[in-house]
Amino acid sequence: MDNIRTGRVIRLLRINSKLTQKQLADRIGVSDKAVSKWETGKGCPDVSLLTALADSFGTDVSTLLSGEIESNESENGNMKKASFYVCSKCSNIVTAASEAAVTCCGSRLSPLEPAEADEANSLDVADIGSEWYITSRHEMTKEHHITFAAYQNDSCLMLFRQYPEWGVNIYLPMLRSGRLIWHCTKCGLFSQRLPVQKK
Repeated sequence: MDNIRTGRVIRLLRINSKLTQKQLADRIGVSDKAVSKWETGKGCPDVSLLTALADSFGTDVSTLLSGEIESNESENGNMKKASFYVCSKCSNIVTAASEAAVTCCGSRLSPLEPAEADEANSLDVADIGSEWYITSRHEMTKEHHITFAAYQNDSCLMLFRQYPEWGVNIYLPMLRSGRLIWHCTKCGLFSQRLPVQKK
């Protein structure tokens, strides 16, 4: 940990959180002099305080340790660029509209890149009036199943969690063009375009 860089980040996060040094100190159980020392780089927080300090700012410990606050350029709400992260240990699903540092179960997750589904791997989509009815012939066992399916377009992302004991049965309102994204525990992430709606 670089005391100077970490101190700058603590100061910036404190100011952005509209906290005085005393208010921050009271939150984490230290003196305001300790906070002042950290911010000037004359000391650093004890490791046992890092989680409470990060929680006070609504950030994570890695931001404090790195001494940098990464900011993303605005994606202007374009959900087509959303990324999907899946934890291999607990099957947690995380989405992000732009680049993000995502960790789960102690591991850093990388965004998954969807492969274009071929005929054997595609979901079955039927037009049933004002909705799409989405099903799959995919195996749905505990070891090998679809964990989620999602509808994605430039302004919308709808996620449907799937479980091994269920078959894939999704009713999706007919929205303008978009794509389906889904994740298999063994095969990874896939995507396919929705059929063109009839006029």
